[in-house]
Amino acid sequence: MQDAHYYWNYLPLLLQILAAVALAGGMVAASWLIGRRRNTRAKLDAYECGIPVEGDTRGRFSVGFYMVAMLFILFDVEAVFMLPWAVIYRELPKIAGSRLFGFWEMLVYLGFVAVGIFYVWKKGILDWSQDKGDL
Repeated sequence: MQDAHYYWNYLPLLLQILAAVALAGGMVAASWLIGRRRNTRAKLDAYECGIPVEGDTRGRFSVGFYMVAMLFILFDVEAVFMLPWAVIYRELPKIAGSRLFGFWEMLVYLGFVAVGIFYVWKKGILDWSQDKGDL
């Protein structure tokens, strides 16, 4: 059986969780009590970037939007891999045995990224000057 004092170590964590829940609940309750609830036509109307809604709001978007979003995620991952590599570059001889090994590994990785960028560029995914339909 564990000592009763062991559980007292978790008291600050429990208090922090209770404070966070109380603060969040208090803010929601205060906004409900203080806030006005007048639902006018203008308030219930969809609003996007100051442009009035025209037609059906459930229209189809060009696949280009989704392609750019996926490419952003793909090439953002590149930075996620390069930053730690740059931080430990001086320590690579201790880790990998040779600094050149880490350099060539990153060069291979950047080669794959360059091939991906070249493919995207040749495919014309980033060219939004004309609508090409579904790519």
